[in-house]
Amino acid sequence: MSRKELVFLPLGGSGEIGMNMNLYGFGSAANRQWVMIDCGVMFGDLSTPGVDLICPDPSYILEEKEALHGLLLTHGHEDHIGAVALLAPKLGCPIYATSFTAALVERKLAEYGETGVELNVIDMNARFKLGPFDIEYVTLTHSIPEPSGVILRTGLGTILHTGDWKLDATPSLGPVTDSDTIKQLGDDGLLAMVCDSTNVLSSGESGSETAVRTSLTKLIAEQEGRVAVTTFASNVSRVVSICEAAAAADRSVCLLGRSMLRIVEAARETGLLPEGLSFVEPKDAGHLPREHVLYLCTGSQGEPRAALSRIARNDHRDLTLSEGDTVIFSSKIIPGNDREIYNLQNDLVELGVKIITEKDEFVHVSGHPCREELRSMYEWARPQIAIPVHGEARHLEEHAEFAIELGAEKSFAPRNGDLIRVAPDGPERIDQVPAGRMYLDGDVLLPDGAAPMRERRKLSYAGVLAVSLAFDRKGELCDVVAADGAGVVWEEGAGSQDPAGDLADEIEDAVTDMPKAKRKDDEAVALAVKRAVRVYFDEVWGKRPVIITHILRLDS
Repeated sequence: MSRKELVFLPLGGSGEIGMNMNLYGFGSAANRQWVMIDCGVMFGDLSTPGVDLICPDPSYILEEKEALHGLLLTHGHEDHIGAVALLAPKLGCPIYATSFTAALVERKLAEYGETGVELNVIDMNARFKLGPFDIEYVTLTHSIPEPSGVILRTGLGTILHTGDWKLDATPSLGPVTDSDTIKQLGDDGLLAMVCDSTNVLSSGESGSETAVRTSLTKLIAEQEGRVAVTTFASNVSRVVSICEAAAAADRSVCLLGRSMLRIVEAARETGLLPEGLSFVEPKDAGHLPREHVLYLCTGSQGEPRAALSRIARNDHRDLTLSEGDTVIFSSKIIPGNDREIYNLQNDLVELGVKIITEKDEFVHVSGHPCREELRSMYEWARPQIAIPVHGEARHLEEHAEFAIELGAEKSFAPRNGDLIRVAPDGPERIDQVPAGRMYLDGDVLLPDGAAPMRERRKLSYAGVLAVSLAFDRKGELCDVVAADGAGVVWEEGAGSQDPAGDLADEIEDAVTDMPKAKRKDDEAVALAVKRAVRVYFDEVWGKRPVIITHILRLDS
């Protein structure tokens, strides 16, 4: 009989920041019972044209979904809940989340028309059983309401999965970290801690939201003209701080951007917003004196469709900014978004707007633990085994080494797809399972390596050329070859007034040189066309476009 094991399996978020999906299994290799923690996305970039969202490929657990007892959500950030509406119907298991996170998930499910998903709203410190797992939520601090770690107690030991967290002794919204519960885990003997690695390369502490509120209050009071502030919409405590700072400066607040409206609505619905907090409608804000209005906008990362980008392009229907106005970026630059943010800031400067960022003033603190906060967490929890997650390779490896310095007996820096035995005799990688990506292309989820994605990347690099040929039944060309391209460069090196005509001549020569029998074979003709096009563009351009060949066969 196979022995029971406690295993950990990241399918997303290990070796990258974003797209978190983690599995815990208990039982023998032939009969494991599972729970999943988080189900997130990351956003598309220039390498994924046409794709807005990317999520982990859940194929491995879908094959065992009868043994999946639940999906536990730690908090409401997109990299932890963004794929729930896409994947939960496939997973077929109940979901567990605290009230604010559940409110955000409900909106996502409604947006996708998913009505058959079981969503359970639980208390902040809920404790319940799922299969062989005794689950307990523990309150942490982060840059969104109701962040929670998850304690998993099993017959082979206890694991603390932190999710995203920081330490903030004076949060501006919500309770402080429940250090007593974490210390008790250490006293009882914690087998392993699976922990956030985002800021492990940063010394010191991340800073307090209350201190940011004080700084914003002073800064906003000093500004003249209109003020627009952009921040992460999910940071409700920052949103409240900005509203309080605006009120102190006798400014009414106007919300701009769908995600800002959605988050604020969910916060009000779950009782997180202070009494009396009110907002002015965009159509009315424009009539207020410039020095008495503050716009709270989406778009801190330069998202082209967000409110601030539209304002910078002068195509927002409710707001125009100009000389004497100020935009405050109460956020940081997420790696990979640098160019988009700088372009946005340049567009605002061209309008005459003053820009203030975290490099100029104290307007932002991180939601993730720096090294001193990690030190405190390890002193409280005292895990035997440290398993870093939520980070790129450099973060995970540094965290694994740092954890040993902080007292962990063993550490393991996983990558997506590593099936790790935590107990007994762990940590040890015992298997490597498929852990790819899924791309949301419009309303369709495509697997990694799907033909449309490969073709679209090549199209973005070298364009497309369409070639049309018509043959009679004897295999003779009936008309001139037609060649037309999009995103193709041939004029510079062709040395001709009619490069398309020159290419058509090259194709025609290649086809007429074929034996007649071959000309009646569509595949052979398409291959000859492809070769002729490649030779031509190798000479005049040095790149090869995607080639589409249309062949028409006439009876006459």
